[in-house]
Amino acid sequence: MDGHQVPQRLVKEVGDIFKKILKETERVRDAHADDMSILQAIGLVLDKHPELRQEGLAYEVLQWYICRMEAWFAVDADMISLKTWDQEHVLSGGHGLMVQGYDHIIKALAKDIDIRLNHRVTKICYGSNKAMVMVEGGRNFVADAAIVTVPIGVLKANLIQFEPKLPKWKVASISDIGVGSENKVALQFDKVFWPNVEFLGIVAPTSYACGYFLNLHKATGHPVLVYMAAGRFAYDLEKLSDESSANFVMLQLKKMFPDATEPVRYLVSRWGTDPNSLGCYAHDVVGKPEDVYERLGAPLGNLFFGGEAVSMEHQGSVHGAYSAGVMAAVNCQRHVLGKLGRLDKLQLLPLRSEIVEAAFPLQISRM
Repeated sequence: MDGHQVPQRLVKEVGDIFKKILKETERVRDAHADDMSILQAIGLVLDKHPELRQEGLAYEVLQWYICRMEAWFAVDADMISLKTWDQEHVLSGGHGLMVQGYDHIIKALAKDIDIRLNHRVTKICYGSNKAMVMVEGGRNFVADAAIVTVPIGVLKANLIQFEPKLPKWKVASISDIGVGSENKVALQFDKVFWPNVEFLGIVAPTSYACGYFLNLHKATGHPVLVYMAAGRFAYDLEKLSDESSANFVMLQLKKMFPDATEPVRYLVSRWGTDPNSLGCYAHDVVGKPEDVYERLGAPLGNLFFGGEAVSMEHQGSVHGAYSAGVMAAVNCQRHVLGKLGRLDKLQLLPLRSEIVEAAFPLQISRM
């Protein structure tokens, strides 16, 4: 925050201490039957092990590590479940960036499929025979079955009416899953004035005030920095105009680099208030029922559910959304073929996952 670089030795030392603190939270989890937030558990660890407490600049670095943890879940540490925060199956491999974005993957998966854009769904009628999807403007679509993959934020806001009404256990599963927010402020400059590192961190007395910039120049060759904001801070940032958000981020950047030039372009995301998302992705709330993801993904007759929030092992990720979608498609396929008495054809209908790899080369740059 004050513009001075933190010694790398201190960053590493505090990082190692943070790992020890998180390791000790496992003992807290084992000792308490009831769930609590990871922030509360960290407090209990520091009370029991005062030698792990940090002061001064080291304390601010510790807050930065907590900030990075909050960014992973897109929610503040006082809302992250101690019981399940470390249960995700993280994929192996290095940290990389898809240079061309996900657009090529989407186009390959969508090839030869009838995609209708700008059709906001308002109501879904489902039952044993047909499913009817109603969109704004009064148009209806009728099919043998339907798969719902809208973001969990949209389901939680009840923006889609279901007929018959969703059963109580399904409504409870939607309510029992949290939704976080993480916004980005992308800044493009005419030249690079920062070091060739993966990211630039900002330490502060609270995790709320900490932050970091992703250096896209390292991966793409373009002079672009992306400021990341998660949790309550992400929602607070959306209260500002795009220009005010960019100005706020530039104040942070100029503390690190007094000679920083003004951006030639900027782009601000607003996932928390976007009516098509109302948040970024799902997270485990404190005290979450263990079967919440199974209940959310369970079909209702000819109505099936997919999306990252349904994924039990990879929620909050693109690969989680993809795998959950494939599973919903298989279940839907089985349902329709069963009605037709053609289950023997189930294995003969290829899923589109087989065509993606051969459709185009992915350009992934290691950060």
